[in-house]
Amino acid sequence: MNELFSSIVLGFVQGISEFIPVSSSGHLVIVRDFLGINITGTLLFDIFLHVGTLCAVLVYFWSDVKALVTSTYRVVRRKAVRAEQEFVAMITLATMPAVILGFLFSGFFENTFRSSTMIAFALILGSVLMYIAEYMYKKQEISDTFPSYKKSLYIGLFQSLALIPGMSRSGATISGGMLVGLSRDKAVRFSFLLSVPIIFGAALKGLFSLGTASGVSFLPVLAGGITAFAVGLLAIHFLVIFLKNRTLKLFIWYRVILAVLILIFL
Repeated sequence: MNELFSSIVLGFVQGISEFIPVSSSGHLVIVRDFLGINITGTLLFDIFLHVGTLCAVLVYFWSDVKALVTSTYRVVRRKAVRAEQEFVAMITLATMPAVILGFLFSGFFENTFRSSTMIAFALILGSVLMYIAEYMYKKQEISDTFPSYKKSLYIGLFQSLALIPGMSRSGATISGGMLVGLSRDKAVRFSFLLSVPIIFGAALKGLFSLGTASGVSFLPVLAGGITAFAVGLLAIHFLVIFLKNRTLKLFIWYRVILAVLILIFL
């Protein structure tokens, strides 16, 4: 397959699956294995995919991200009001579990769960989590505010499940938000805010591991990043609108069907 076309395909897969709760890491592994795609300078290419999806979040949620950056700056300068301090603390608490576990065990998760079979089981496990979230959502009092410190930490623990390829970061955090009583809208928005430090960290980790990028064709790399950005914007908008009045059942069934197809054919 032509490398430029392959990079666009992977950019499309990254952009749509990073935000829709179907697992971007799992889909990238499956598509690469199924189509036999091998991009020159894979690490640099993956960095650009992350940068593309990060830019999509920054653009779509610019007002929220700007408020987070401003609040963080004011906290560091010790000039923040209580609401700003709480906002930064919530995001920090929810981010720390994935950062700590990722630092300690990311290699283990990537190597152990990289096979298509393990991804299939992770897709099913994530579907079970989303089903439980939907079931419990109907039985508890729903809040339309951002979570407390304790609930933020719980959501962060759910986010750390995304270290397993096939689980889905957005699926885990949205489910976690619903399980602790957030409204669908707030769970989605909080999930996307949490994606900013996580995606940024993934890109930064890649840069530190990159070394030199000699011999790399930058056109496919750039094409993949731009595609991930454009498709990511559309995916975010779709999910925000979709989950206002609908459940996660569509994604649950998609994940289960995909898992069964993987187990049968791959």
